[in-house]
Amino acid sequence: MIDINKSDDGLWQVKINRPDKANSLTRDMLYDLADIAEAAQDARTLVLTGEGKVFSAGMDLDAAKTGLATDPVWERLSGAIAALPGLSIAALNGTVAGGAIGMVLACDLRVAVPGTKIFYPVMRLGFLPQPSDPGRLRNLIGPSRAKMILMAGQKIEAQQALHWGLFDQVVEKDALLDTACDLASDTLTATAKHAAAIKALCTR
Repeated sequence: MIDINKSDDGLWQVKINRPDKANSLTRDMLYDLADIAEAAQDARTLVLTGEGKVFSAGMDLDAAKTGLATDPVWERLSGAIAALPGLSIAALNGTVAGGAIGMVLACDLRVAVPGTKIFYPVMRLGFLPQPSDPGRLRNLIGPSRAKMILMAGQKIEAQQALHWGLFDQVVEKDALLDTACDLASDTLTATAKHAAAIKALCTR
């Protein structure tokens, strides 16, 4: 349910492929994603996307009954993405919700198609967000807007997310992966050391 394609120039494309279940994440899928992110420390660029009309609806509801909401694998995944010395890009083919937002927030860039929504209904469902998510969300859009999502339960549309700085670009679906690859082109042609040094300057 997790597809991966690695090119010779260091581009890793990872796709969540469970469209019949809105790409909702099981424990096995999360562990696969975390393993990939940890193995991708030598990748020049990591692109995350989904199959179908939804990037991910978040946690699989059946898995929620077995305690997946509090499994440390969520933090393991987002932490591994955030630690990548290369460029990470979330290519959002559609709506992203719940815990799946963590990996998106951990990416360096977020590109979405029109109609994409982002929402994190932890207040309504009685869960806490993953520990790193509120801080990353606040750093991107500020504390008040973070509370709009986490406490007021607002569904943020693509253009509003773009205006807030939560998304970096909104592009048509047939251009999504090409756009992600274009954004990665300079990093892919640079040395790994040079790319890592520039990223460190941006994130210190």
